[in-house]
Amino acid sequence: MGLTGLGVACIRALIGSEGWPGLVAYLAYPIGFIAVIIGRAQLFTENTLYPVVLVLEERRGLQRMLRLWAVVFVANVFGAWIFALLTAKTAAVQPDILSQLVKLGVTASGGTTMHIFWSGVIGGWLIALVAWTVTASHWTIGQLAVIYLLTLIVGIGRFAHCIASSCEILAAVEFGSMPALSFFRWLLPATLGNICGGVFIVSLLNYGQVRAS
Repeated sequence: MGLTGLGVACIRALIGSEGWPGLVAYLAYPIGFIAVIIGRAQLFTENTLYPVVLVLEERRGLQRMLRLWAVVFVANVFGAWIFALLTAKTAAVQPDILSQLVKLGVTASGGTTMHIFWSGVIGGWLIALVAWTVTASHWTIGQLAVIYLLTLIVGIGRFAHCIASSCEILAAVEFGSMPALSFFRWLLPATLGNICGGVFIVSLLNYGQVRAS
């Protein structure tokens, strides 16, 4: 998922971040989601769809779903931290690109708790909607189009995503631009918002519609 912020940072380092160049930079934002979803890797916000629908359908497996959430969430955040260490503590990334990545992290962590929560609701809704619509497409090109368009809105709208945004914020933490406590203060409302957006807006409503038909 680090490819989301890294892609944006690379383009911003080349063409700038103000006005149209800033918008163009976000055209690279969906790359991380494409790599993860098409590559069939586990993404926490995708798991607010499939396991929830399974629990609703079979009326069992709630404990296993919560265990899956915990394992995938911890693994995703740990992966984001490893990405942050690689970018901020080594010479792997050019200084101008790292500077832009850190700026993305500082910006992403800003805002009140309620703003982060409701931003996370929209972010969770969009990513769960990606998972829902991808299953309806039988062709890879269709899946790519759905993933790209919906996650592009997440990036341009700067909606909170507990994993993608963690890569940027943790890079800022490891670089020394913000304290680690700020990351955890951001992570909690962002994660709760993602869960609410994915579970209630997509899983429950879409399941109810399909179930009723």
